[in-house]
Amino acid sequence: MKTKYPIILVHGIAIKDLFFIKSFGKIDRHLKDEGYKVYKSNIDGFGTIENNAAILKEEILKILEDEKTTKVNIIAHSKGGLDAKYMIEKLGMEDYVQSLTTLCTPHKGSPIASSILKLPKWMLKIIAFWINFWYRIFGDKKPDSLTVCKELALVDDIEKETFKISKRIYCQSYSTKMDKAKDDFIMGIPLVFFHHFSKDTETDGLVGIDSTKFGEYKGCAFEESISHSEIIDFFVTKKKRERIYKFYSSVCADLSKRGF
Repeated sequence: MKTKYPIILVHGIAIKDLFFIKSFGKIDRHLKDEGYKVYKSNIDGFGTIENNAAILKEEILKILEDEKTTKVNIIAHSKGGLDAKYMIEKLGMEDYVQSLTTLCTPHKGSPIASSILKLPKWMLKIIAFWINFWYRIFGDKKPDSLTVCKELALVDDIEKETFKISKRIYCQSYSTKMDKAKDDFIMGIPLVFFHHFSKDTETDGLVGIDSTKFGEYKGCAFEESISHSEIIDFFVTKKKRERIYKFYSSVCADLSKRGF
């Protein structure tokens, strides 16, 4: 194990381990091959922040017991960063987390979520019903897509949303940017909607760069166009995949140098 403490990858909304789909592609396998002790979370794809935080807490306590260690390093993507923050601050886990790295996390919300909530209530209920129905079949314990959408909406009271993470925990954040809709067919449509509903010019397709800033903001992880979903190795070209793997390796190497 190259880092002092094991690493747990926490996925965001919708994309979870399901059949041939993996929440972090082969990133966990790549890091394991490099000698890191890596786990992946199995929180709900459409679980609320509160419920997912409770699941994540149990997962981490199990890791600590199995590894006979005292802390973990969390690398969280998208909403997974919000779940992890809530777990640390609200569920008494500040003594069990050494570092929290968030990737493309909407700490200040997303204009797309805010816009979805403007749809007629009857339409929102129908959409939420079917999302919850299918994700319950896919293994979610308590899917609640409508509440999740509300939790991801733009935040007016930023201090209330970001909480105050213990100073004993090293917090850092990264963003990515998507230049054109054709750069990623998965995020192409959300990118168009984002620019329609938001004045922000830089986004990963779902989250504005300003919203991703938390703790020590390290900037965009890549100079090239990498979307919200590509950073977790979801339908990525071979050329991009190599750079994405290299990024995760550099994050873990930095944690190791810091003694984490």
